[in-house]
Amino acid sequence: MNLFLNIIWIVFGGFAIAIEYIVSSVAMMCTIIGIPFGLQTLKLAAVALVPFGTKVLPSSPSNGCLNAILNVIWWFVGGIPIALTHVGFGLLFFITIVGIPFGVQHFKLARLALNPFGKTV
Repeated sequence: MNLFLNIIWIVFGGFAIAIEYIVSSVAMMCTIIGIPFGLQTLKLAAVALVPFGTKVLPSSPSNGCLNAILNVIWWFVGGIPIALTHVGFGLLFFITIVGIPFGVQHFKLARLALNPFGKTV
């Protein structure tokens, strides 16, 4: 079932979302300061390409303070607009019964878009 839902997701916008994340990741990695943020955007791209069956788990708490600081910086760099976009799409998908699983995946992406540091895909 996850394979079928992932195929539908990719055909109806998941591929475009993943490409946007990859392009923005490459743009962020052009500077040394942007490399950590570009790596987190690649994480978002991986989940955006195949969200069904993908688990997002907390990583080891060894650098928890650094993760918190980088997440706060990330909010201002682009995390809040990305999360609001996913929340908007999630609400749009919740209008129909068929779209509910896709809305749930957008909410999962919004949660990851707000706090990508300290998470493992």
